[in-house]
Amino acid sequence: MMTVNEVSKRTGVSIRTLQYYDKIGLLRAAGRTEAGYRLYDDAALERLQQILLFRELEFPLKDIQKIVENPAFDRQKALEQQITLLTLKKQHLENLIGLAQKIRSTGGMVMDFTAFDTQKIKKYTEQAKKEWGETPEYKEFEEKTAHKTEKEVKDMSSQLMDIVAAFGGMQ
Repeated sequence: MMTVNEVSKRTGVSIRTLQYYDKIGLLRAAGRTEAGYRLYDDAALERLQQILLFRELEFPLKDIQKIVENPAFDRQKALEQQITLLTLKKQHLENLIGLAQKIRSTGGMVMDFTAFDTQKIKKYTEQAKKEWGETPEYKEFEEKTAHKTEKEVKDMSSQLMDIVAAFGGMQ
């Protein structure tokens, strides 16, 4: 068993966040010390890991709670879907980094916009739509994802231009 402080240090999740997860029932402590501090066992840490993976994919806490508490929740299947989506996002970021490096090395004369293409991510969400069906939760997820992707691309391109400018200023 680990104390809330130990879990926080090990995972990088703040004590306050762990307390909040406990309060809303998302991640219950397995027990308490005599002083009343939360204690977490391996099962709780495994659940925390699952929660954090969903958070990385920008799922809202209420959706994560519905998913992990659903009796039909298939942890392996969810993990496979998470791996696929994270891999697609990684590939997208690598493409953006490659573009930024090209721009830096050529002095900004690259007119290649393929790195901003998010069609693979969109295609994957379409496959998920077929699997998940037309639930209200999926519709909400789809709306958020579609909006977020555009914003992400815009924010990323702005950040990349700042990075390119910074590198240009260093040479």
